[in-house]
Amino acid sequence: MDTNTATSIDETPLSASPERRSSLEKHLQRRPDVQDLKDRHILLNTNVAPSLQATQQELARQVTTDTLKKHLEHRPEREELVERNILPTTHAAPALQANARELEKHMLADHLDQKIQNRPNPEDLISQGILTEDEDPRVPTV
Repeated sequence: MDTNTATSIDETPLSASPERRSSLEKHLQRRPDVQDLKDRHILLNTNVAPSLQATQQELARQVTTDTLKKHLEHRPEREELVERNILPTTHAAPALQANARELEKHMLADHLDQKIQNRPNPEDLISQGILTEDEDPRVPTV
């Protein structure tokens, strides 16, 4: 093969150009410090050797999983939470529960208004012997 016809090989040095070098230096100067990277959870905040960090993370995750499983096993049943007034007794869908509570509140207010409007007069209560003349709410007490 003729070496003159072969493609030429670029033998220029790999060192960066001055512009590239100054750009790299600027980026290195603005590089965050180790503590900042740990605070942002980019680097692990640990003193364990890097070769053991993955194992440490897996063990921590397993401990968390085991703790959650234990707590879920001891979680009270729905009936107990309803009995203790932690959960509502309604069986409505969660999206409808707020509307159901609001409706129940308005129904109770309407019922109380109706009872107040239909309550007997103090004269009727006195004539029936339920109130005495001294207990008449219309007479101011001294």
